[in-house]
Amino acid sequence: MTVNEIRERVAGTGQAPVRVVDSDIHPVAKPGALKEYLSDTARRAFDHKVGDTIFYDAPDYYHAKAMRTDTFVPGGGFPGSDPELAFRQQIFEAGSDVGILEPGGGGSHFLPEVNSAVRSATNHWLAGHWLDDKPGGPNWHQRWRGSICVAIEDPAAAAAEIEQWAEHPYMSQVLIWAEERPAWGDPKYDPVWAAAVKHGLPVACHLSRNRHERLPMPQSGFPSYNHDFMVTYSLLAANQVQSLIFDGVFERFPTLQIIFVEHAFTWILPLMWRMDAMWKARKSDVPWVKRKPSEYVKDNIWFTTQPLDYPEDKLELTNALEWMEADKILLFSSDYPHWTYDDPRWVLKHIPERMRQAVMRDNGIAVYKNVPQTVPAIEGQTLAY
Repeated sequence: MTVNEIRERVAGTGQAPVRVVDSDIHPVAKPGALKEYLSDTARRAFDHKVGDTIFYDAPDYYHAKAMRTDTFVPGGGFPGSDPELAFRQQIFEAGSDVGILEPGGGGSHFLPEVNSAVRSATNHWLAGHWLDDKPGGPNWHQRWRGSICVAIEDPAAAAAEIEQWAEHPYMSQVLIWAEERPAWGDPKYDPVWAAAVKHGLPVACHLSRNRHERLPMPQSGFPSYNHDFMVTYSLLAANQVQSLIFDGVFERFPTLQIIFVEHAFTWILPLMWRMDAMWKARKSDVPWVKRKPSEYVKDNIWFTTQPLDYPEDKLELTNALEWMEADKILLFSSDYPHWTYDDPRWVLKHIPERMRQAVMRDNGIAVYKNVPQTVPAIEGQTLAY
């Protein structure tokens, strides 16, 4: 296909190798789009707003809503609401070959049953508005992969939602949020892990702002600015990593795969050192933790490249990536269409050469369900490398 023919929305007959699996692309429902999938009770409790759920202002938020300014849809649509524009910008022009779709936004209601209803509606919307691969459909190019959105605070409903969507050919993971209490090591969440493992689905946790008493908060209280609020996400993820390991989740579910999306990742190296030291000194207190905590991290936990923390001396980042064996735990992500977006060609420059294929491609194919080795070829598509 030529660039001018993309609008015909028909894939070519040949196959092209997957070079880049993008772990974090955000589709957004147009205002009112989810309500058709909600019950009357849930519809009354749910008010779907687009772009105004932020508590701490990102740069130029009033103007750009924390989005890339060039991703607003012509005619006034919100970034991420047009599958064709997202395809053109992130697949055709930037060079991602497969995009894992992670809807954000609504569903952080104080009633778990409302959250479950919104997540279910999101799954129906995603399947119909993004994953339909019929000629002329939004996934005509077969590059989008979806997330089964569930409310982990409602484990029974979450497990049922996984069962409903697990065999969809374009659903590749389960998507949850990290703010719920108690932490994930609590056995109450076991039905969620069990359903995911049963169907070979990883469970991804994307950072979320949530609302009210569930807004992420460090022990010292709410942050003052967006800057420290963003750093707080890593602390929240670190808490969940420790809970998963020390509360024995990976002994109960040895094949469970957890992905932390957009929580950064360089902090995992000192955390592994610290957990290993504590386990060695006091492992008799947790006899169900049978291996070094760092081994569970490398076997069961993944992180994404965005946000990519890097010092002025690039060698320091290279050393950190080598020490943490990043090729075993890291997945590429762009965070399209947010203002924090990372182009795959830019990320490549910061990954040691021997790790690039693992981070950009191989790990994604290995951990996600339904991500192939090849995809329908599209003439003129940018190759990231």
